[in-house]
Amino acid sequence: MADKFRALLVTKDGNRQSVAVTELTDADLMEGDVTVAVEHSTVNYKDGLAITGKGPIIRKFPLIPGIDLAGRVLRSEDSRFQVGDRVVLNGYGLGEAHHGGYAERAQVRGDWLIRLPENISTANAMAIGTAGYTAMLAVMALERHGIKPDGGAILVTGAAGGVGSVAVALLAKHGYQVIASTGRPQEADYLKTLGAAEVIDRAQLTVPPKPLAKERWAGGIDSVGSTTLANALSMTKYGGAIAACGLAAGMDLPSSVAPFILRGVSLLGIDSVQCPQNRRQEAWRRLDFDLDRGKLEAITTQIGLAEVIGTAESILDGKVRGRIVVKVQ
Repeated sequence: MADKFRALLVTKDGNRQSVAVTELTDADLMEGDVTVAVEHSTVNYKDGLAITGKGPIIRKFPLIPGIDLAGRVLRSEDSRFQVGDRVVLNGYGLGEAHHGGYAERAQVRGDWLIRLPENISTANAMAIGTAGYTAMLAVMALERHGIKPDGGAILVTGAAGGVGSVAVALLAKHGYQVIASTGRPQEADYLKTLGAAEVIDRAQLTVPPKPLAKERWAGGIDSVGSTTLANALSMTKYGGAIAACGLAAGMDLPSSVAPFILRGVSLLGIDSVQCPQNRRQEAWRRLDFDLDRGKLEAITTQIGLAEVIGTAESILDGKVRGRIVVKVQ
């Protein structure tokens, strides 16, 4: 195999962070028992924070960012994977403490990898990415809680973003009435094509929250956090649940115990980074069957490795619709 490969590398000199596409060799790879020829990656909100330095995502420098990758096995010392296998990796510190997906090659632990379902290409896998995989985990959490389509509407916040777009499509596929919240009213038609029954302005969820407000939905998937999550909880029906998986608006939660002790509302935490393998595999099996490929294509834009830097700024500014696939090779 060729010794040199292209990579997006983040370096730091004092307090100054720099990022550029460069050329590395196999000697620059980190420890791992499987080497992957990365074909596609994606840009998530966390990637935006890492590349711009606006969030303390990267824990060691220099580092190749990118919390997702999909490609084919080049070398394997793990008996579960053979040369040529198509694999996907989400989380486990990828792009944070271990070289990530913005490179033509990655060396990782076999324990972190999932073999892709036959009907999901590496490009599809990154159109899904951590955002879509997280959305699936959130849907599964609501299902385990007993939230059914006939139980009432489901709120999706940050609906025009990556997690939100996939969540809307997944919920609609299963017959849920989806209320999509967005700060971009121009995306209403887009959200309705994904299956949203109603689109509301996020301003309804950014006002100072009441301990309890009028019951509006049976559950929800929130990727925003802060005041938005507090309001979502205060408007959840008796016995309902909100699956929380993001912090675009902040890590605080200016809520009270009222929704929990007076309405029996549950707050379901969704972790995609250290999620157990059995649940990851279930999520990817579900995505294979539950996610409409036409809708996935409709929410996806493809870029090259050099365009990742500019896209990182755009995703933090809330200017990215749906999912971004990075063609790495």
